[in-house]
Amino acid sequence: MHRIVIVGGGAGGLELATRLGNKYRGSDRASVTLAERARTHIWKPLLHSLAAGSLDPSQHELNYLAQAHWHGFTHAYGEMTGLDRAAREILLAATHDEEGREITPARRVGYDTLVMAVGSVTNDFGTPGASRYAIPLETAEQASRFNRRLINACLHANAQEGPIRPGQLHVAIIGAGATGTELAAELHRTVRSIVAYGLDRIQPERDIRIILLEAAPRILPGLPERISEATLKLLREMGVEVRTGTRVSEVREEGILLADGTFVPAELTVWAAGVKGPDFLRELDGLETNRVNQLVVLPTLQATRDPAVFAIGDCAACPLPDGKGQVPPRAQSAHQMASHMVGQVERILEGKPLEPFVYRDFGSLVSLGEYSTVGNLMGALTGRSFFIEGWFARLMYRSLYQMHLAALHGKAPTLWRYWLSLFSQRPEPTVKLH
Repeated sequence: MHRIVIVGGGAGGLELATRLGNKYRGSDRASVTLAERARTHIWKPLLHSLAAGSLDPSQHELNYLAQAHWHGFTHAYGEMTGLDRAAREILLAATHDEEGREITPARRVGYDTLVMAVGSVTNDFGTPGASRYAIPLETAEQASRFNRRLINACLHANAQEGPIRPGQLHVAIIGAGATGTELAAELHRTVRSIVAYGLDRIQPERDIRIILLEAAPRILPGLPERISEATLKLLREMGVEVRTGTRVSEVREEGILLADGTFVPAELTVWAAGVKGPDFLRELDGLETNRVNQLVVLPTLQATRDPAVFAIGDCAACPLPDGKGQVPPRAQSAHQMASHMVGQVERILEGKPLEPFVYRDFGSLVSLGEYSTVGNLMGALTGRSFFIEGWFARLMYRSLYQMHLAALHGKAPTLWRYWLSLFSQRPEPTVKLH
């Protein structure tokens, strides 16, 4: 039996494990194992909403163990710490509970085909103080931590004896890519919603400020300029303070020091300025990586130094067909790579030559919460992009999540769950208050 091991349960890894598990369930052709250090999955583009408090994680989390049971694969609980390519085994660390008691021991898991789908982590570029004082948004735990600190800051400011000091309820977001921009818009609404629940000493227009900092000349530098301009206009209409061409030299507990010497006071700082592959990839038994720790792969998604190892998603440095750059680290990239890998595995089992991965850009969308959604879609016939905004763009943005759910649960169950959610709204606060 061919042993397929997938490391990383993000969008690409979990979709791949689910599809392969469904395909080879009960078969003697292949077994599928998903190695993942977390117990539950939440779609990464939702993390900014979780951080802002506008999303209930219990309604969107998926348990890996249950998903494995339902779809015919095995969940290996633990963090990958190394690779033995000669023995074709991955090394998993022991797991422990909150009291330090061992749950699962350190162990090795054998493979015939290995797919690395470990995603990306925040790249703070070695900025002093960033790792200590800035909160990244890589995981649901980090997003929840930020939300708790935000609520606690509001409660503290409302209960203190003295006046609210300048900067006490300021939130600085470093990096105006999709995550930073979407978080800024969500926070503008949710912080005011928190204050509306009886925190009457806080005056939002006077005390609360959302500051978005970007080193590039414009926000959303990786997207078309028209999207950037439309988003900037909407953010400024909300009252979000946007500073472009601004470099951060140090992050401190009480705020941010800019390269020009300006100090920006802030109670909370979020780092959303860049991504890289996890550090352990840099020395993964001789596999080739680039300067940001991504595994360098061939067009077939195979590692350059080992044909039995593949990489998909944010952790893969995959060249574009025209040789100009590489596949961008987006959710749609991970989804397309996962779909391609399903066919690659079947070709491996049949002894057929592998096919190159061809990335297709379907456009980009940026959600500004209840205010608006902007983006561009690629025309299937013309190959050109066209700008969209408002309710249609918002519908397209929501459909991306539904596509992810359909890949995990099937189209019919996803549609059924969606319709049920429309008629099962419980009376509850519009934002998370704890």
